[in-house]
Amino acid sequence: KKIMPGSGVGSSAASAAGAVVAANKLLGNRFNSNEVIDLAMHGERVASGARHADNIAPCVLGGFTLVRSIEPMDVISIEYPTLYATVIHPQIEIKTSYAREILPKEVPLKSAIRQWSDVGSLIAGLQKGDYDLIARSLQDFIIEPVRKKLIPSFDEVKSASMNAGALGGSISGAGPSIFMFSKDLETANEIKDAMNKVYLTTGIDFNIYVSPINPHGVICK
Repeated sequence: KKIMPGSGVGSSAASAAGAVVAANKLLGNRFNSNEVIDLAMHGERVASGARHADNIAPCVLGGFTLVRSIEPMDVISIEYPTLYATVIHPQIEIKTSYAREILPKEVPLKSAIRQWSDVGSLIAGLQKGDYDLIARSLQDFIIEPVRKKLIPSFDEVKSASMNAGALGGSISGAGPSIFMFSKDLETANEIKDAMNKVYLTTGIDFNIYVSPINPHGVICK
């Protein structure tokens, strides 16, 4: 993969999903996509300390996914407009298990309601192809304020990206990678240049990736 563990871009999920998909292929594809996701979560638990499908589901199905439940498995594919992701990956490692440990054990009701509202409006924005609504909904009031302290120059990268035309973005997974969405390739590359300018001042090695959102996972829907 050429992506180190603890990168925040689903490195462990890619391995877990790839292993199960390969085994399933050898077994004549006897397991459906939900069963593949369920089996791959065992590998995710080994890597991150938690059995979750946050990254497994989009690895398997592609695009945007909503994991409503894992017991029973209920994963919903979300329609979305053309979107590009610009991702900067500082070459430092943040253990997912540690990034989970520092999260607050309790969330104020006011913050939870605000976050749930944005999750709902983000899904609506994706399905309607409403870029303005997507941009207004890309807010994280619970996780980002805590985990961004682990990522050097996070605020500077986010500010520069927004000034370059990003719809919005946040921490990718547990970090240290940071993602930003845009609606066209030209803007995505301008965001890349803005990220590059910020991180060249940090003395930290980094990689930057620009890609459209891949609608195809490793299993055809």
